[in-house]
This record gives sequence, C-alpha cells and structure tokens, in this order.
Amino acid sequence: MAASASGRGQWGSQLGFVLAAAGSAIGLGNIWRFPYVTGQSGGGAFVLVYLCCVVFVALPVMLLEISLGRATQRNPVGALLAVRPGTRWRFLGYLALATGLGILSYYAVIAGKVAAYCASYARALTGGGGADYQGTAGSVVFYFAFFLVLTLAVVAGGVQRGIERWSKILMPLLLVTMLGIIARGLFLPGSLAGVQWFLTPDFSKIDGRVVLAAMAQAFFSLSLGMGAMLTYGSYLSKQQDILRCGAWVVFFDTLVAVLAGLMIFPAVFALGHDPAAGTTLTFQVLPAVFAGMPGGTAIGLLFFFLLGVAALTSTVSLLEVVTAYFVDERSWPRSRAVWAVSAATFVVGIPSAFDLAGHDPFSSLRLLGQQGFLGLMDFVWGNLSLAFGSLMLCLFGIFVWGLPRAAAEIASTSPFFARFSRVWIFFVRWLCPLAIAFILATLFGL
Repeated sequence: MAASASGRGQWGSQLGFVLAAAGSAIGLGNIWRFPYVTGQSGGGAFVLVYLCCVVFVALPVMLLEISLGRATQRNPVGALLAVRPGTRWRFLGYLALATGLGILSYYAVIAGKVAAYCASYARALTGGGGADYQGTAGSVVFYFAFFLVLTLAVVAGGVQRGIERWSKILMPLLLVTMLGIIARGLFLPGSLAGVQWFLTPDFSKIDGRVVLAAMAQAFFSLSLGMGAMLTYGSYLSKQQDILRCGAWVVFFDTLVAVLAGLMIFPAVFALGHDPAAGTTLTFQVLPAVFAGMPGGTAIGLLFFFLLGVAALTSTVSLLEVVTAYFVDERSWPRSRAVWAVSAATFVVGIPSAFDLAGHDPFSSLRLLGQQGFLGLMDFVWGNLSLAFGSLMLCLFGIFVWGLPRAAAEIASTSPFFARFSRVWIFFVRWLCPLAIAFILATLFGL
C-alpha cells in the first residue's frame, strides 16, 4: 500500500481518488432518491435546477473540504487540530464522526434490503420462486449484517489495496450495468415519452419547493458535511490537482444521477406507472415495472445488483471516516479500528432494522416531525447534521483556516483555479453559507 511521509495510506493515482470519492458520493441517493424526488418535482425542471445547485453550491464546498484534508493529511478531528491546536472547533470533527457512524447505521440497513432483493431475483431467475421479498425482522437483520461485513472487508484492506482497488472494479461495473438497463428500457414502446418528460424543462413548475429539493439533493448526494471528502482528500499527494479531482467527482456523481433517471422513467412511462410515486418508486413500482417487461427478472436482478454496488461504495466511505480517526489519533491498527467501528454500527443499527421490518418498538416515537426510529435517524443525521456540518465547515474556512490559504492550497497544483480563486472565495464566503442556512431553516420549518 502506498504511504505518505507520515506513514498514512495514500492513493496510488489520481484516478484511484476520483473513483473512490465518486463512489462515496454515488449511492442510494443517486439511484433511489434522485429519481423519486425528480418524479415528485416535475421532471426536467427539477433536473435543470439540480445541475445549477451542483455547480454553484455543492462543488465550491467540496473543494474546501478536499483541500482541508490534503493540506493537513489528517482525519476530520485531526485536520481541525492541525490548523489550530487545541481549538474548540474540533467539535466539528467529532460531529463528522458521529454523522458518519449514524448514517452508516441505517444506510447499511437499507443497503441490506437491496441485497435481499438481489437474492430474491436470483432465486426467481433460477426457478426458485417469485421475485418478491417480504422482510421479516430476522432476515432484515441478517442482510444488514451481511452488507456491513462486505463493507468491513473492503475498508480492512486499507486505502490502496482495499478502497482504491475495489473502487476501480465497482465503479466501471456500475456504469456498464446502468447503460445496459437503459438500452433495454429504450426499446419499450412509449419509452421516449419518459425521456422527454425527464430531460425537457417545464419552467412553469419551478418554484421555491423545487429549488429547495434540488439544493438539498445536490448537497446530500455529494457526501458533504460528514468528513468523507476531507478524509479521502487527506490521502491525496501534494502533486495531485484538487480542482480536477473535485470536478471529476461531481461529474461522475451527476452522470450517475441522470443515468438513473434514464433507467427508470422510460420504463415507468412505457408501462403506465406514476413517476410521482415517491419513496416507493424503487422497491414497489420498479418491481412491478420489471414484472411487465420481457426478461424483467434478469433486468431486475441487474438493477438491484448495481444499486447494491452503489450502496457499497458509499458505506465504505462512511466506515473509513470513523476508522481513520482511530488509526490517526488513537494509533489503533486498522483491523482493530474497522472491527470496533463495525460492531458499534451494528448495535446502533438494530432499531432501524426492526423499523424497516415493521417491528419498530419506537413506532410511537414522534420527534422533530418524524415518526419511527429509522425516519428520525435519517432526519437527524442525513439532513440536519449534514447541513449543519457543511455550514460550520464554511465558517471554519472563513474565520479560522482562512479562505485565501484554502485557495492557495487548491491553486498550488491548479494554475487554472488560480485565475478564478476570488470567485471561489466569494461563493464559499457568501452564496454557499446562505444556501445551506436556507436548507436548515426550512428543515426546522422556519
């Protein structure tokens, strides 16, 4: 495994970072959440606003996070302490660790459900029954543990031999599989109506709700505010171009989201289903779509397999964020850190697994407008914590690290960025914090 001067792991190449970081960003948010939010938000109009939010809000914050990681070569807590020893801002690093573990605890539960669908379609394809999955509490916990073990195995391999090697395999596999499903769906009669609806903006549908949904989706899709990009950036060498890396990550993340729409909406329209079905679009509507397609069982297996691949590349980054802290700050061996964090994640995730199976002992729990344990976890860690962490990161860059220093770190390997560094500073100082504050205010109903 490649190592930096400090003995930490390091990416073997710029491509390795791009694929791993893109894998972190690409996940259920792209293939599960993006299509259903698009369906609820008017199709092409939402897609256009989403692309603008990615470029003008999410990318500037991503560059700040990656540059802080590369400048300090540390995990979220260590990076803040490296900039200002003893600073109280280290709470932001601990928040990132808690966010990573919190999201992983329920994200792996949902990813386990994807694995269960894969197994169900595989049985159907080999004549072992129908392609449906009715999850009992025991099976949900089993598949949750199964997916967590897969994640553990990748992260235990280290930066280059584990995360980078598997990212180079899984990300191309993801793209090839998506293209195959898209090609099959476009041959269905009436599918072009879905393409037109998805890619043609109806400007009359753009309102405040659509803008908010697009901004939240762009931000949360790119794994910002939980320390993943900072941690992955800390494994970059001083010779690699941060701007180019960040731009490629955003490109791949956005590409997969658009491909997900092209996978789903042509088939949905061709077979007469509702594109605004919401959260049920993936786990209820799509199986019905596959059932009505020639060769639908094989296509369903491919779809849920690639959804599992996308989920795995994200759970790997979530586990790595917390693992890196124990390796860097506590000098734990990587294997010990991975197993300890995974065990803690499994314990925290048990209530979410029971919730997903319909046996939530906290089903009567109502907090922050949410009901049930899994919904509360998603709202607290997947919404509030990510947005708050991203806002605090911007403020840390403005008032503690200094945006000129951050810009110099990026420009040191990107002469192109140097010409536009003042524009970037303006965005991070003003536009990005205001946009994130808008998301937070809306989440709190203000």
